[in-house]
Amino acid sequence: MKKKDLELLLQDIPPPMQPKAALEQYQTPAGIAADMLFHAAGDIQDCHVVDLGCGTGIFAVGAALLGAARVTGVDVDAAVVAVAREQAGRYGVDIDFMVADVAALDMQADTVIMNPPFGAQHANRRADRLFLRKALDIAPVVISLHLSRTLAFIERLVSSLGGTVTHTRRYRFSIRPQFSFHTRRQANVDVTMVRTTGRRTQRR
Repeated sequence: MKKKDLELLLQDIPPPMQPKAALEQYQTPAGIAADMLFHAAGDIQDCHVVDLGCGTGIFAVGAALLGAARVTGVDVDAAVVAVAREQAGRYGVDIDFMVADVAALDMQADTVIMNPPFGAQHANRRADRLFLRKALDIAPVVISLHLSRTLAFIERLVSSLGGTVTHTRRYRFSIRPQFSFHTRRQANVDVTMVRTTGRRTQRR
């Protein structure tokens, strides 16, 4: 599958119908998701991939389409997980979905791929840190998306957790107005994909 073909497929995955501001439920643009997935293809094919904060399933479905041996999607919001299950069925891919708090997870995998909350909302402060810590507990390879202005902090956090940032890739993330505090028709945010390797180097 070519990257453009994957992007076209992922464009059909709907965003949350009733997004929650406190959970920072912003759908990853299909172009960014496809590029991240292709960039991570070597960490996806024939691997167990976990999508933390999976939303309606764009990374989970994409990983399955790129040949992951097993995919698990996790989100605390039952409504978006129900949509993600529908999308997996529509695309004919087998994905295990869980409604669970990321902080309470106890699992192991080969790779985590995620667009975690940026921690910008008061009710969700430090959520990006929680997600990254948990991701490094789960898998030796983590591919995640963060605000570019927090990159130096993310690199220090990864180092403090015994990990190493191996690659970064920058994007412009377009956010359409979906909450009452959005005052512009569209906002473009600088984000960076970070590939991190943790202390565990042997795949399970």
